[in-house]
Amino acid sequence: MSAIPDLESLHARGAAQQPSYPDRAAVDAAVTKLRTMPPLVFAGECDDLTDKIAAVTRGEAFLLQGGDCAETFAGVTADNVRNKLRVLLQMAVVLTYAGSVPVVKVGRLAGQYAKPRSSDNETRTVDGQSVTLPAYRGDAVNGFEFTPESRVPDPQRLVDVYNASAATLNLVRAFVTGGYADLRQVHTWNTDFVRSSPIGQRYESMAADIERALTFMKAIGADPDEFHRVDFHSSHEALVLEYEHAMTRIDSRTDAPYDVSGHFVWIGERTRQLDGAHVELLSKIRNPIGVKLGPTTSADDAIALAAKLNPDNIPGRLTFITRFGAGKIREGLPDLVEKVTAAGLQVAWVCDPMHGNTFEASSGYKTRKFEDVIDELQGFFDVHRALGTWPGGIHIELTGDDVTECVGGGEELAEIDLGNRYESVCDPRLNRVQSLETAFLVAEMLRKA
Repeated sequence: MSAIPDLESLHARGAAQQPSYPDRAAVDAAVTKLRTMPPLVFAGECDDLTDKIAAVTRGEAFLLQGGDCAETFAGVTADNVRNKLRVLLQMAVVLTYAGSVPVVKVGRLAGQYAKPRSSDNETRTVDGQSVTLPAYRGDAVNGFEFTPESRVPDPQRLVDVYNASAATLNLVRAFVTGGYADLRQVHTWNTDFVRSSPIGQRYESMAADIERALTFMKAIGADPDEFHRVDFHSSHEALVLEYEHAMTRIDSRTDAPYDVSGHFVWIGERTRQLDGAHVELLSKIRNPIGVKLGPTTSADDAIALAAKLNPDNIPGRLTFITRFGAGKIREGLPDLVEKVTAAGLQVAWVCDPMHGNTFEASSGYKTRKFEDVIDELQGFFDVHRALGTWPGGIHIELTGDDVTECVGGGEELAEIDLGNRYESVCDPRLNRVQSLETAFLVAEMLRKA
């Protein structure tokens, strides 16, 4: 891999979705500060994740990636982080048993503070007057509060992102190594969900199967270390160039560059221009990386992206995260998978069933139908089954809390319920019960795969 391009040359490519900072000197000061900060993750950890995703690419593992649409600084609490981690661990146990393959666990956390937006501005009616302000681009850029002061992009927030991410990673590491991730404990949580929830009772048979397997392992004295801790990795969209560039370092072992802001970083649907700044920057780092592919993506686009981002065709290096929408995946995905596979490209295929299924409810809330999410996942599995390829994973926006942001599911949340507990600052997330229901439904798909 060649040298990392400087920030000026990256911006000269017409970098998409970047903040318009009013004070360049303040930006330079924030970037200089970030360059002195220790790594949030280590290059060796990134290499371990590459090896795990290589197993996904070969059809020997399944990737579970999930977390907030957009993290907030206020959300960096022990309870909040623990709840997200807990639901991901619960989902992973079910998927591991059903797929009979390892589940690679990656959180959308410790860095997911910036969001691309469809418009640079937002207009609301305030005291009878129409007011237009810069759009909220995540806590990494500006504030959610709809005031002129809050919405000014502030580069000091990038340093705040670093500090919040460090705190989150410290919590996660403490939880996954300190007994919280113990397999039997996590299964007990799932058993409680099945026993106490009318929705969960539909999955009693699978929960009972897992219980029998664990009882058998205990009876024969099997108690491997993997029962008591898990490997858990962080990920986020690599969006704000100043942050990602400042956190890119040369590894002393290999003399290769790594983005040490997270183990896995991805390029979004709005920033995947082949000659764009984000593709250029991520083509130079050694982390495992992903690219979101929407319904406008052609097979030629995907093949060209793979050639740029993974020229040596290294398994585990590149993940394609498809986000077509329930109504388009069965029509759009087959050509993509077929031609990428025919080209001999080593990529992991992961389904994001969230971003193509967003709509505005009559109440004005942005929401998603649980049934659309499941339908897109089913379409993803159907396409791969028909082509003889491996449906490598799922990428879900979720929370461990009992929010009311997506309609439908076994709880039968309706649009009228959205206002009860709508807490997302950007896109709607599956709540705890919807997330667990998704895991059991995907488990059934995995068994067939």
